Amino acid sequence: MQVVIRRMEARDLEDVRALWNDIVAQGASFPGREPLSPAEARAFFAAQTYVGVAVADGAFAGFYILHPNNIGRCAHVANASYGVDAHLRGQGIGRALVNHSIDMLAPCGFRGLQFNAVVSTNAGAIKLYEELGFTRVGVIPGGYDQKDVGYVDTYIYYHPAREA
Repeated sequence: MQVVIRRMEARDLEDVRALWNDIVAQGASFPGREPLSPAEARAFFAAQTYVGVAVADGAFAGFYILHPNNIGRCAHVANASYGVDAHLRGQGIGRALVNHSIDMLAPCGFRGLQFNAVVSTNAGAIKLYEELGFTRVGVIPGGYDQKDVGYVDTYIYYHPAREA
């Protein structure tokens, strides 16, 4: 499978929105509770520093968003979220998206990448982040209200930007 990651274009918005909303509805990893309308999605994704889209064998396969983790004196550290089509998971698309986001840190003016809320039950993401050199720097007990499960811990991870 050939995977290409590129900047999101207007033609990608509905695919990205649909996958975002599917992940939100699952209630297992993204913090939102409500789906994004087309207008909300347009504004939300336009406000990101970078939105990358994964295309596998010519078809939409996933996305990531990259934006400042905080404001002002903390805006040099990024935050990101990732989504991979459920039918394509386990084929390296998530790894490609995370690697691409790390590669985009410095070009986007970031010095590192911080994840504030990696859900402790998301074993696949945790394994991937640790394989890619992220450091777990903290635990928030009961930090996520997982659908149909209740409160589970979240982990904070950090990865520095790569040298140019």
